[in-house]
Amino acid sequence: MIIVNNPGDWNKVWPPLEHAAWNGCTPADLVFPFFLFLMGCVIPFSFDRRLKEGAQRRQLMVHIVWRGVALVGLKLLLSLYPFFHFGHLRFFGVLTRIALCYVAAASLYLWSRNAGFLLAVIGFILLAYWGILYALPVPGLGWPGQDFPFLDPASNMAAWLDRQVSAWCKTWLHTGVLYEQTWDPEGLLSTFPAIASTLSGVLAGQIFRRKDIPAARRPMLFVVAGVASILLGLLWGAFFPLNKSLWTSSFMLVSSGAALCCLAVCDAIFDIFMLQERSAAIRSVGTFFQIFGMNAVFAFLFSGFVAKTLPLLPSPLAGAPSLQGALYHALLAGHLSSPLTSFLFSCFFLIIVFIPLYAFYRRRIFIKL
Repeated sequence: MIIVNNPGDWNKVWPPLEHAAWNGCTPADLVFPFFLFLMGCVIPFSFDRRLKEGAQRRQLMVHIVWRGVALVGLKLLLSLYPFFHFGHLRFFGVLTRIALCYVAAASLYLWSRNAGFLLAVIGFILLAYWGILYALPVPGLGWPGQDFPFLDPASNMAAWLDRQVSAWCKTWLHTGVLYEQTWDPEGLLSTFPAIASTLSGVLAGQIFRRKDIPAARRPMLFVVAGVASILLGLLWGAFFPLNKSLWTSSFMLVSSGAALCCLAVCDAIFDIFMLQERSAAIRSVGTFFQIFGMNAVFAFLFSGFVAKTLPLLPSPLAGAPSLQGALYHALLAGHLSSPLTSFLFSCFFLIIVFIPLYAFYRRRIFIKL
């Protein structure tokens, strides 16, 4: 997420880090669903342990809601920084979606840990979302495919609902803008298939918890489920195109399938074959990602604050508009800006974020909500 969100030159983004303009899927489009998938993986570990220790479901529900509210509050703070123009506040966003997906998935898991039930919820969400976008008329616009093209960016039920929420917020709260003027890529309706992405992670997390499945079989099980999900998503994509902005049902299946395959590789490397014990390089790579994972929310927030602060700081170099411009100019070392140099700046920015995370890791400081 940090690398994708912070290129050196937005006009020359390295192609793999660009999001699809509308329909389609790029590597960058997989980052957010992977995050939600992994968040879902953790839920069975956390709640099974706490329930075993005697925690009451009511206590856990209060904690779930508190965590969701805290994430939304942090998102609003990040959105307001640095000028605090309340009239331009955007309620939707990455952290808002993470909060809603966490609250929904954790609540469902707390209500029923039955894998069949959770799988049925995923199927219902995906089919219902397809039906809503394709079969329901949009108020004031007409019927999809008849009065306007299917999945038109501004003319679909998800975009219409985003505008209704925005209008309500402006009427009662005097704020509430959309990322795009007429729709939002993290809008309300498209959050439901994102919840399905999180629940797919919950199911994967349950596989880790099952005693009747040998550890050596897990990677193959993940690969089989992942490939099946990808194939089903690609087949559905012929009728319901892959689209990250709308988080279409086909996109959810393909991204979750890819996450399962990547999880299988990591499981085999670190849990089955224990390659980190035989290779210092693999151990270092694992530790690097662990440092980010142990303080994931702080890493995301800190990167956001740094990204908003650097353009405001004065440049020590003549001709550079800000400190960020000066850093990128120094990185160019006299060469022209290119997709590669833009990517290298993203990596440099990642190192900036890594420094305090490494200090926290060394001191065993882990910030949790």
